[in-house]
Amino acid sequence: MTSERSQRLLLAVVGAFALAALVGMALLWPDGDRPVLAEQLGLAGELVDATVTDTEVVPCRGTVEADGNLCNETSFEVTSGSTKGEESSFQVAIIETSVELETGDDIVLNYQKDIEPPFQYFFKDFQRRSPMVWLAVTFVVAVLALGRFQGLRALAGLVVTGVMVIGFMFPAILDGSDPTAVALVAAVAIGIAALYLTHGVTERTTVALLGTFAALALTAVLAAVFASLAHFTGFNTQDAFYLQIASAKVDVPGLVLAGIIIGSLGVLDDVTVTQVSAVWQLHQANPSFGARRLYGAALEIGRDHIASAVNTLVLAYAGASLPLLLLFTQAGRRLTDVAVSEVVAIEILRTLVGSIGLVAAVPITTALAAWVVTRRSETAQAPVAALATGHAPDPASDRAPLSEEDAWREFGPEPEERW
Repeated sequence: MTSERSQRLLLAVVGAFALAALVGMALLWPDGDRPVLAEQLGLAGELVDATVTDTEVVPCRGTVEADGNLCNETSFEVTSGSTKGEESSFQVAIIETSVELETGDDIVLNYQKDIEPPFQYFFKDFQRRSPMVWLAVTFVVAVLALGRFQGLRALAGLVVTGVMVIGFMFPAILDGSDPTAVALVAAVAIGIAALYLTHGVTERTTVALLGTFAALALTAVLAAVFASLAHFTGFNTQDAFYLQIASAKVDVPGLVLAGIIIGSLGVLDDVTVTQVSAVWQLHQANPSFGARRLYGAALEIGRDHIASAVNTLVLAYAGASLPLLLLFTQAGRRLTDVAVSEVVAIEILRTLVGSIGLVAAVPITTALAAWVVTRRSETAQAPVAALATGHAPDPASDRAPLSEEDAWREFGPEPEERW
């Protein structure tokens, strides 16, 4: 058990974060009054499901076979929506990037009722509900099979995260609120809810939470500084331009920082929870360890974790940007030129700033956990009694009484060369 004083201190700090998150959500809460701009974004029309009944290569409409303009004509039957049961067809020009459909394929079509036939339908995508649902079910089963009740709590935390992101963060940013402020408020709320739901309301969870927030604050500051120095505009993809059409109030450059903050949160809480668990297990294995020895032992575990986590971040971002990197390579651009282009430099910023946050999370969390776990009420009184009388027993072990010199050596700072 930690001392009552340290418990109160931890609860006070977490309470302050929770209060700040609640106030922030109240101030930034979206009003919900936003226009629907589907037509301006090219997303108008009704999405309907359909099944391909036949495919055939024919001359494109308005041409003859001698012209050499061939199209894939796909016949289908609508299986959902306002035109369910209707049969029709659409044509797609045969080019290298055109999608090849086969009889029996389940597809999604965009239906424009105001357009004259036979141009009312055009291919939108394949139906993916069934495989995605089965994948989600497999994920839930796997989590519950291994995690059991704690896995169920983790899934509850995941639901809270989804609600917070979709119900608060997205609408608040579209309303014109500062994306960085919104992301910070959402990150604090998600961190508190998800960690306590998953791991329970304990000192261990609280320490991991505070370590996460400390590292996240450092990550946010570094991201803000270097994004400003690098003059990132945020308009490095077509999505940003579409977003400006949807809502001119959105601070597109601020989305860079918001994305880094939310993206870093998921990795940081993994590292901090692991470090706190390592400190607690080491303390249980050898309760005689003081805070310094406990910190040093747990830090060795953290170094191994960080080494693999940083590599994971780099590979994750490289994988996400793989088509773009291949395009630059094929274009014969120099590596230095590619690295400083905004679309790639943003990913480098995410990787490096996130990695620095991970590195910082280990010593911060480990030090805090070592301090909390060794704050026993008996241990807190032992050095005072030992220094005063020279023969007070050490409650952490059955060792002989300590002399004044031994007591100072045990509880005082270690020599500089030991660091």
